[in-house]
Amino acid sequence: MKLALLIAAVDQTIGGVLVFGDRGTGKSTAVRALAALLPPMRVIAGCPYACAPEKPAGLCDVCRGGGKRHRAALVPVPVVDLPLGATEDRVVGALDIERALAQGVKAFEPGLLARAHRGFLYIDEVNLLEDHIVDLLLDVAASGENVVEREGLSIRHPARFVLVGSGNPEEGELRPQLLDRFGLSVEVATPTDLPTRVEVVRRRDAFERDPAGFAAAWAPEEAKLRRRIVAARRRLDDTTVPDAVIEQAARLCLSLGTDGLRGELTLVRAARAFAAFEGERVVAAPHLRRVAPPALRHRLRRNVLDETVATTRVERAIAEVFGA
Repeated sequence: MKLALLIAAVDQTIGGVLVFGDRGTGKSTAVRALAALLPPMRVIAGCPYACAPEKPAGLCDVCRGGGKRHRAALVPVPVVDLPLGATEDRVVGALDIERALAQGVKAFEPGLLARAHRGFLYIDEVNLLEDHIVDLLLDVAASGENVVEREGLSIRHPARFVLVGSGNPEEGELRPQLLDRFGLSVEVATPTDLPTRVEVVRRRDAFERDPAGFAAAWAPEEAKLRRRIVAARRRLDDTTVPDAVIEQAARLCLSLGTDGLRGELTLVRAARAFAAFEGERVVAAPHLRRVAPPALRHRLRRNVLDETVATTRVERAIAEVFGA
């Protein structure tokens, strides 16, 4: 899970991370802790959508108009929670009622999608999300824009974010359309070894007794990891993927019978991001093998005659394609 989140932090075009597993295994804690690891991002000061000053092609209508030079500012990367009970207006934005009543002005009040632009949108219990909200997320994830046409408003603004979802598979399955939008999917199980469980309890107890002291003790480790993420982002565009590695990715997807080509694309992108994170300039077979299970396990067709776990099927195909 941690590796998948770090890969998504290095390359936000991978498509997000889905985390399924037992209750109380730290899924939400890990996702929310990601905010402290991410380096701050440059935005246009005062922009409600956190537009990037170095990318004029992706500016919103507010920043694009006027032709003036924009002042940049550094802000934390947003990690926005989308509650299960959130209304459609809360998610996409709506008419600012307060300004409409006080000033008689039709103004747009941005929603959660605007807050999450260039950051992370986190949905806990994503498999319980209402269908109409899922449809909204699918539209925005496909286009990278949020379009609001209601109450006399016509607003279009950029909304590109890394979608992170978590849930318990016992409480229901995810819609196939939304499942396919996640780049990486991982399973989290309750630790079965005694030392790990003891260490988890010890750290949690230390945090609750002295949150500031606990954070200070781990600050050097966080800073080290943040530097690795920054270095990997700079290295990403110069990290090459040989044709032989792309061919291995295609063979693996053929062997598993995945639908479409999204599996190969995600697999190659994840391998490149992982190689950059490891400090490598060229993607090799070991990088591909490491990221193949989270990139492909949720893209397999169901076989009623085969009860093998998806991750096991991927590992079996890896052994066949790459050799044991």
